[in-house]
This record gives sequence, C-alpha cells and structure tokens, in this order.
Amino acid sequence: MMPRAIYNEEQKMFAQSVREFVAKEVVPYNAAWEKKQMVSRESWLKFGEAGFLCMQVGEQYGGLGVKDFRYNAIVIEEIALTGCAGPAVGYPLHSDIVCPYIEHYGTETAKQKYLPKMVTGEMIAAIAMTEPGAGSDLQNIRATAVDKGDYYLVNGSKTFITNGYLCDLAVVAVKTDPTKGAKGTSLLVIDTSMKGFSKGKPFEKAGLHAQDTCELFFENVEVPKENLLGKEGEGFKYMMTELSQERLVVALGAIAAAEGILATTVQYTKDRSAFGKPISELQNTRFKLAEMATEITIGRTFADRCVELHTEKKLDQATASMAKYWLTDLQTKVADECLQLHGGYGYIWEYQVARAWADARVQRIYAGTNEIMKELIARNVLK
Repeated sequence: MMPRAIYNEEQKMFAQSVREFVAKEVVPYNAAWEKKQMVSRESWLKFGEAGFLCMQVGEQYGGLGVKDFRYNAIVIEEIALTGCAGPAVGYPLHSDIVCPYIEHYGTETAKQKYLPKMVTGEMIAAIAMTEPGAGSDLQNIRATAVDKGDYYLVNGSKTFITNGYLCDLAVVAVKTDPTKGAKGTSLLVIDTSMKGFSKGKPFEKAGLHAQDTCELFFENVEVPKENLLGKEGEGFKYMMTELSQERLVVALGAIAAAEGILATTVQYTKDRSAFGKPISELQNTRFKLAEMATEITIGRTFADRCVELHTEKKLDQATASMAKYWLTDLQTKVADECLQLHGGYGYIWEYQVARAWADARVQRIYAGTNEIMKELIARNVLK
C-alpha cells in the first residue's frame, strides 16, 4: 500500500510491519488454506501474537487500546492487497465486526471471558445474522431465545457464516419476542462449550476458498443471561449502529483488492507479448489500464475520506452504504477487466487474477446486498 496523506509517519511504519508480516505468514500458506477450506489455527495465533487482532480492545482485557481506526484500516488493506481473500475477510470480521459488539454491549463477565482470547487468537469469532430464509431482511429472522429465568433457550439455524467452522464463539441474532418484529430482536454471545451448538461442513463456494463459511445450528442451547449483549429487544438497533463499520470494512477490502490485482495485471501486460510486442503497448490495453487506474484513484480518495470520517466518529450509515456499494462494484469490474487482459491464462486458478475474479463477486452480497445499500442511500437522499 502506498503511503497516503491520511497516515502519519508512525502509521506508515506500522503499515510496513504489517506488510512484511503478511508476506511471511499469509501469502506462502494461502494455497494450502484454499485446499483445506480454512485458515490454520496456527495463523490466528500468530496474528494475535503480532498484535494485529482486536487492537482496539483495552489493556485491561489484554489488548493494545488502539482507538485510531486508521490502524485497523491498514491491517484490512494490507491483507487484501495480496489477493489472499480468505484471510482478508476472516481476520477483519473477527476484529472489526464481531469484537465491537462485545466491547460496546457486553457485560463485564462476557468481556473478561471472551475479549482476552479474541486478542490472542485463541478464540475465533463469527457473527450469525443470516438465516436460510432471512438474508438482508434481518427483521424476519426465526431463531428464537426463550427466557428461562437464569438462561435463554436458543433454537434455530444460521447460514453463510464467515469463520463459521473454526469459530469458538458467535454473536447471534435471535428473536426474544417474535411478536414484536425488529423490536423483538436481541443479540447473544454463544460459544462452543454450550451443549447443542453445532456446525455444518464448510461450503464449497465459487470463491473465498480459504474461508470456512458454513451453517450453524442451535438445538436447545442454554445461554447464560450474562451473554446477552445490551438490552433485550434492542439487538436490531445495535446491528444498525455497528453495520456502518462493517460496511466500511468491506469497502476497504474491496478497494485494496482492486489496487492489488491492477498492479499484478500491469506487470503481466509488460511481460506478455502478442503481435511481436508486449501487450502493454497495444492501445486497447493502455486504455483499459488508464480507465481502471482512474476509477481506482477516485475510489481510493472516497475510501480514505470515509476512514477519516469514521476516525472522527462522523461516518453516517448512508455514506458507509455508498462506500460498500460503489467500491465492491468497482472491485468486481476491475477483476473482470483484468481477467480479460490476461486472456485464457486469466481463467486458470493458479493465476492470481482468477482468484481475484471469483473472490470479488460475493462482496456485492454480504454485509447487506448492494441493492439494499441503494435503498438506504435513497432514504437519505429523499428524507
């Protein structure tokens, strides 16, 4: 990642350390992780030991207490730049999407139990919102949590869960009062020590082959009351609050992935010859590269501004939705154009561009589909 104006000297040095770590501890292992359909637990522990997991967690829970989101953005982007999409999704989800729910709404008991091990990578976290019949429409989830006095009795299932197969804990959206719609939704932390919590096998997906996405099942799981996040019935409000950061995380991964695959493609066009000269000298190639470089520069400027706004706690839901929708659309477009410039080799899995193309497509679906993003943006435009 090129040094940019939003980063100070200390952050630029931090970026270099993350880049070196990822080059040593992620890139060489990614192909093996793709075959196993998951990142190794050893890698999670190495990330924790390096201090790159849940950096914002307070020192009283074993974290570094880093409150400047720009450090989190650096980790997200440095992994995504390499094209190792499984790790690029899994680690930020753990640190920047799941962890804040426990930080912001968890009881002291839950914080002490889970945060220290999330910081070290001993416990891997997932977030379980999506169900077979409820994706972007989170108000219609069916998983239930019945109040039994000292605990909630949870039943239901979740699907398409990132980090699902390896997870040791999940923040789970449930209905504590099915008659109240969104106002009957609550959030619970459920861990694998609780009887009745089981997992399906990782899905064989079109992309993200190193990501252990799977189904989660809850059959009469007894969840202690101290594992309720915030107040009962306010889970939907908490999700709407935290989703702005989730969408920014996806957007940052998208723009970095686009930058990474463009750089790879530029080098390929210099090395590959056709009609007696490098294809980088063909006008169509040059125009395509110029178009992508321009759009990525526009996207990068917007992404950096969103990071600045979020660091200042000024990033609103509509702007985060704009970033998620536009930058993931751009990522998909760039991956497709880059594959075309590779010709037949672009469709061969050993080439990074094939992975980039396959991995990009889902970005427009999770964290709320891009169609839902447009609806959220439109509400803001029309209010």
